[in-house]
Amino acid sequence: MAYSELIKNFDGIRDYMREFYLYGFKSRNEYTKKSARSYDDERRRVESWLKDYMGFRQTPEGKNIFISIDSRVSRHNPLYAAWKTKSFTDGDITLHFILFDILHDSDTALTLAELSDEIDEYLSEFGIPRMFDESTIRKKLKEYEAEGIIIREKRGKAIAYRRAEEILPVPSDVLDFFSETAACGVIGSFLLDKYDAEEGPFTFKHHYITSALDSEILCSLLTAIEEKRSLSLEVIQRRDDRISESQVVPLQIRSSVQGGRDYLMAYVPQLERISSIRVDNIISVKTGEACEQYEQHRGELEEMLPHLWGVSVLGTAGDSLEHVEFIVQYAEEETHIPKRLEREKRCGTVEMLDGNRCRFSADVYDSIEMLPWIRTFICRIISFECSNKAAERRFQDDLEQMYALYGLEGGEGE
Repeated sequence: MAYSELIKNFDGIRDYMREFYLYGFKSRNEYTKKSARSYDDERRRVESWLKDYMGFRQTPEGKNIFISIDSRVSRHNPLYAAWKTKSFTDGDITLHFILFDILHDSDTALTLAELSDEIDEYLSEFGIPRMFDESTIRKKLKEYEAEGIIIREKRGKAIAYRRAEEILPVPSDVLDFFSETAACGVIGSFLLDKYDAEEGPFTFKHHYITSALDSEILCSLLTAIEEKRSLSLEVIQRRDDRISESQVVPLQIRSSVQGGRDYLMAYVPQLERISSIRVDNIISVKTGEACEQYEQHRGELEEMLPHLWGVSVLGTAGDSLEHVEFIVQYAEEETHIPKRLEREKRCGTVEMLDGNRCRFSADVYDSIEMLPWIRTFICRIISFECSNKAAERRFQDDLEQMYALYGLEGGEGE
């Protein structure tokens, strides 16, 4: 069978691109999920889309292929290319262009019978014409109606079909920004392809591009949230590649401003509580029925939000809140420190104590989740207290390790 860069569905290539870019750059011999032939075919596909970003490293275990993207240089997410390579049959592409040639503008509306006659006449000009029955045409029209590019309307007792009006032009700079920052930004990338624009006007200090691989999953989650439906999810555990199935009620998508990772906040009936699920760990989504208790679960999440630092809703103390408090001291010329605390405090509060000291405090579900942020003030923290003693010990251990790393004395108990 001849190799093709086009794909029928995104699930397989999504997994390979993660292996190449995110999870360890496995060699041909190390990748054991599928055959070596499958590895070679998928590698060639990725190379055809991302040839300017591909590299390899020769190791004793073999040749390791990887994707290397400098987001400071590449203003447009190159991973979107994978979404623009869906395969199609000869019949699909033939019928597509014939239909839109016949329905050349939004004023032309034809019934199914009229369209069928027009298509037959259209194809009669060919030496060996390919014929389409009404059932095939009806299915294609229904598919395009669902996509919003064909309008179905009553004409007397008959049903007529016409082309949807073109979307009003959107400035290319708007699409540039949307495609690189918004959830499901691949939609903006598709629209941007209609322009002859060069490199966009925006550059990003933190350009999180890997969420592009989860666009289809994210779209399904957002649709279910809008329709207030339950979902059945297949979720993979990365440590052992174990796949589990979960019934959930999706409530909100939260995005990390530190790493760009997306999380689904959902009520899990089996656990009888709200939990968070990494979107990039979700393999498949099946839409269920409308949830009668949706507003109740949404209200539960709204009550929790004032005490969520990130996405963790269950600390070491269970459902009870954990109090975190620390004081920072800074020089007179370091007025950016209290400003930064105020800017990044999230659900916490900042209290000015005197000219060069301020106190941060918060009541959260999981204080350990805050430690990476708290450590960024470590040179200016003069006191730290936490009701979760495990978090307090971990913070102290971090200090001890830092003292040991730099060969400093007097770290114990400081």
